[in-house]
Amino acid sequence: MAWERVLYEKDGYIVKITQNRPEKHNAQDALMLEELQEAFIEADRDEEVRVVILTGAGRSFSAGHDIGGTGLPAKGIEMQTKLQGLEMRIKREKYIFYDEALALRNISKPSIAAVRGACLAGGLMVAAMCDIIMASETAFFGSPEIRMTPATGEVLVEPWEVGVRKAKEMVLTGESINAQEAYRLGLVNHVVPDDKLEEETLKMAHKICATDPITASLLKRSLNQTLDVMGQRASFEYHFLIHQMSHSTEAARRFQEQVGGPARARGGLREFLKARDGVYGEQS
Repeated sequence: MAWERVLYEKDGYIVKITQNRPEKHNAQDALMLEELQEAFIEADRDEEVRVVILTGAGRSFSAGHDIGGTGLPAKGIEMQTKLQGLEMRIKREKYIFYDEALALRNISKPSIAAVRGACLAGGLMVAAMCDIIMASETAFFGSPEIRMTPATGEVLVEPWEVGVRKAKEMVLTGESINAQEAYRLGLVNHVVPDDKLEEETLKMAHKICATDPITASLLKRSLNQTLDVMGQRASFEYHFLIHQMSHSTEAARRFQEQVGGPARARGGLREFLKARDGVYGEQS
């Protein structure tokens, strides 16, 4: 199957899926997220495949959701370009962001995220759905959404990945952490030189391939179920509703009226980012 936003390469037991919008730092629009899900499902159905690698073309893994894009509707559901009320937003975002992220987590095959450069917002959300994260020394991770709108990502992964205390700091300030800090906190498994990322990721994939595939699948399922028993799935669902409430506040409306729309009209994404960070001054 051919996709517009992702590349799919199979080599023996290993499939590499690449987010392929390097000119936009692999910003994720609805089409890319839908194609990522389709590619993961394709790999999961292939009985020869034992490991799935997810990476990004160019200098970044993914800068997150495409806030400067056209908002093209996803193929699999009837969408309107202008949302009509909270109900339409919930329906749209659950399908595009929440359900498709969880679909990546729940495939039966072990998955590895190979991260270089920016891994932010929706990019972090997708990387965290993978079982192992390999990071290059240039990688950095964060949730800057709070600087864009009074909300965070649709799936709040930070408490489960870096601990609640650090998660609060990250989501309340919008600040990022580098690869070494991510390793120290347990978000990533290994940090490697930038030019060794692909090589070291493949080494990890081949190690996993040596495990009996049925055993690997069962162990992954058991570990995911452990997280769910601890409350991960319930916390994801609760936060998704909090995310929707945050979008519906008076503060969110004012932000879009005073910052979002006018900044984009002046100069697109660059002006939006400048206006977004203005309130933070030298701390940005």
